[in-house]
Amino acid sequence: MRSLLPALRFFCPDWPRIVLALALLVIVTSVGVLKPWPLALLVDCSLGQRPWPGWLGNPFGAAPATRVPVLCSWLIGLHGGHAALQAALNFVLINTGLRGLARVRRAVFAWLLELSPKRLQARSAGEVIYRATWDTYAFQTLFQQGVFTTLSACASVLLMVGVMGRLNLRLTLAAMAVIPPLLLLMERFGRRMADRAARAQADEARLATLVQQGLALLPLIQSHTQEPYSANQFGIATEVALISRRRQHGTEVLYLGLVAALFAVGTGGLVWLGAQEVQLGRLTVGALWVFLSYLTQLYEPLNQLGHLGGTMSQAKAGVARVLELLNESTSNPNSERRLTPREAQSDLEFDSVDFSYQPDRLILKGLTLRVPAGATLALVGPSGAGKSTLLQLVPRFLDPDPGPGVVRLGGIDLRKFDRRSLREQVALVWQEPLLIPATIAENIAFGQPNATAAQIEAAARAANAHEFILRQPKGYDSPVGEGSVRLSVGERQRLNLARAFLKDAPILLLDEPTSALDGASEAAVLAGLQLLRRGRTTLMVAHRLETIRDVNWVAVLVEGQVVEYGPPAELRRSGGYLANLWEQRC
Repeated sequence: MRSLLPALRFFCPDWPRIVLALALLVIVTSVGVLKPWPLALLVDCSLGQRPWPGWLGNPFGAAPATRVPVLCSWLIGLHGGHAALQAALNFVLINTGLRGLARVRRAVFAWLLELSPKRLQARSAGEVIYRATWDTYAFQTLFQQGVFTTLSACASVLLMVGVMGRLNLRLTLAAMAVIPPLLLLMERFGRRMADRAARAQADEARLATLVQQGLALLPLIQSHTQEPYSANQFGIATEVALISRRRQHGTEVLYLGLVAALFAVGTGGLVWLGAQEVQLGRLTVGALWVFLSYLTQLYEPLNQLGHLGGTMSQAKAGVARVLELLNESTSNPNSERRLTPREAQSDLEFDSVDFSYQPDRLILKGLTLRVPAGATLALVGPSGAGKSTLLQLVPRFLDPDPGPGVVRLGGIDLRKFDRRSLREQVALVWQEPLLIPATIAENIAFGQPNATAAQIEAAARAANAHEFILRQPKGYDSPVGEGSVRLSVGERQRLNLARAFLKDAPILLLDEPTSALDGASEAAVLAGLQLLRRGRTTLMVAHRLETIRDVNWVAVLVEGQVVEYGPPAELRRSGGYLANLWEQRC
């Protein structure tokens, strides 16, 4: 449990509710001790011959029969009050547990938003989704059952043992004989149940990954008629998850069965010993009834602790998987120095930059490159040469590998700037248009929530998007469907251009923005790009030569290194990679 203490920090902001819950817990436990006594008095003093306790007075006269309604009312009041207090305690605990669960999920999502592409590649999306949704429930279980059920059970056991010892020490010691074997069972089965719960959760996370991959690759699967293969792979993973869960629950069932058998033996032995005490005159029937009632209240929290072993084994596994995420570094250290728009209008330099996603495979190898302020540099080269990776170094989605390599802006290492302020000065247009499920206007203004309707329209006009937007059913207020299915690829890309226009950042990154477009759409996008690049320091990954006709500089990357660099016209005459590529295309 000590290893899970960091998880409880998510509940600390609700300390007033926790204090209230602790107070209710004390009251509920104390009232529970009084519940059996009206029945004991009824049996011994009203129905039996035992004298009425003097300290209670003589309610409704001294006749035993007249005390029955009073005792029944006490019985109803204690049981009803105990139930009401228990309900209030449960409400406070559930509310506090859900609030803590919400904090955990916000923390996991915040962690996810800070992930660099390098870190994201190291984890499957399905597993992260599973941990963020299902595993986080373990925090609520840990708080409500791991903490308060344990506190409640321990408080009840201590109080019941004290009261039972006053009634009959011999029976109390006999009742406590079940505790050592119970603790032994919890210790022997606890680690095994936790290990099997962790294995089962990992296998179910694999199922979530396969579902996510299936949705992402659905066109590929269907076009190659690989539905049977994919279904078979999912069926195998389902069977593995089933076996893991069966092993986990099988262990839990065996454990709970042994716990139940232990309590059955303990209860039977106590009834036999209690009957002997009554026969010997050392205990009244009412006192035995109270003792057996307390025995139930003693064994109930012990039983809860026993059942808690199975529940907590699964909760521990879930909490550990979430804490593993939150304790994992998402990116390189950040700086507090803010980058100003004036500083961003400077030369961009890559000096001896190395970068690798895996230690044994360099993507960029000592790359050196310079982009003058306000100029456009086109990155050309074969697939896998590191062009897109190079772009991601500018907004610090990625950082160079440790070593002498550095990316500078105005002669200053990018790592000396606050990441958020750096990204505020960078606009990106990716190969795949990215839209959110919202209106067209909200998509254009994404990141600029205070933009006016006039500013949004001006950005759309600059991106050649205004006309097709007006043709939509609600114009700028038309919703964009999930996955942007209501717009063509070219229309979606022009909305991305409009978003970049509205951001008006001094640095522009373009990653093959026209590669998936037809001729008409490409012409419209190219016209918008030409306007967007004016006065901005631009890096553009290009495969189509049409997109580099009017750029200032071209850098040819091959295997992570710059093999050619210069104005496009000069490189076309050099007889190198670009000249050969141009000749092949023409």
